[in-house]
Amino acid sequence: MPAGNKEKLEYAVRYGADAVYLGLGEFSLRSMRKGEIITEQNLKSSVELAHQLGAKAYLTLNIFAFNSDIKNLEANFEVISDSKPDAIIFSDFGIYNVIKKYMPDVELHVSTQTNILNYETVRFWQDLGATRAILARELSIDEIAEIKSKVPDMEIEVFVHGAQCVSFSGRCLLSDYMTHGERKANHGGCAQACRWSYKLVEKTRPLEPFEINEDERGTHILSPKDLNLIRLIPQLVDAGVDSLKVEGRTKSLYYVSAVAKAYREAIDRYCDNNLTQFDDLYDELRKVGNRGYTQGFYTGKPNSDGYSYDISKGLAGADFLCEFWDKVEQDNSTKFLVKIKNKILIGDEIEVITPDEKFVSKVVSITNKDNESVEVANTNDEIYLTLSRNPLDYKYALARTLGIKNER
Repeated sequence: MPAGNKEKLEYAVRYGADAVYLGLGEFSLRSMRKGEIITEQNLKSSVELAHQLGAKAYLTLNIFAFNSDIKNLEANFEVISDSKPDAIIFSDFGIYNVIKKYMPDVELHVSTQTNILNYETVRFWQDLGATRAILARELSIDEIAEIKSKVPDMEIEVFVHGAQCVSFSGRCLLSDYMTHGERKANHGGCAQACRWSYKLVEKTRPLEPFEINEDERGTHILSPKDLNLIRLIPQLVDAGVDSLKVEGRTKSLYYVSAVAKAYREAIDRYCDNNLTQFDDLYDELRKVGNRGYTQGFYTGKPNSDGYSYDISKGLAGADFLCEFWDKVEQDNSTKFLVKIKNKILIGDEIEVITPDEKFVSKVVSITNKDNESVEVANTNDEIYLTLSRNPLDYKYALARTLGIKNER
């Protein structure tokens, strides 16, 4: 699972991840711009946190590097080495050389950015010392299975969920061109130009743009739907895939938690009990932000149904309502201190999820920090809730609205 910051790292593991991947902004394909982020100062403690929780931590150094990047990387490598990640994810040959120079014994995972499409490429990287190949997203499950059968002693990782680029395995130049080099996609600054609305302009009529399709919002002709392979977990396991990867270091705490919980349950159902029906878990994933879902190339060549033509913004089927922080026993009842993400009213029915539970509860009372009763809890409030049903363990509990809305 992605770890955009330390809090998301912990929730990802608590909700079921065996490993997390994290990155430093200068050397990673995701430049976080808000919240507590992973930096040189907290990299070591972030890796240690994952280890304390029983998970592995993989460091992404997967930019395509210029000379200045190599110099900067070498200047920072003592910090990287001292953090002791379980593996480094890379794509650039120069960065590979730097890693081998300063951390010759670290495990190497080859990024999807290298476009690994065949078993000979996997063998090539294995001969260079890599222990895992993160395959391109343009492969079918049958092709993945053939790669694993040809190189059985190499770990294989595939993306199973999250946003996709219109370009080949994420190697996009649209952002570079459209921002005049100010937002380089392969340096963590992608402007997501594939999500923009486009119109057709005839050369002699520059002020008369035409809709490519009849749509009052324009046409998002380059915007792929999000990947969702939860129904294909049995086929991926049987194909010999060693690691399933979710995109989303810039996604919310709720997204990371709910997606980890769904895929953890799917994997366990199949591996422990040979169960193959995951429609309920698919519905769980409809409750997190998405642009509509597709299985991409994994079941064959995708068609036009794999694109989100009408809108580029991800919409969640359920609203993230609050994050549980603490509890107090008062007036013969339990009150939970929560951080409000979206408005909650007295009497609202909410769905509470924890690493081990999911249930519906009702908001009985709302109390501010001055112990005054209020009718509504607004976004960003830190406030106390009394519920009709309490989680067995409130730590890492989250709440959302019931049902599924904003159908994509």
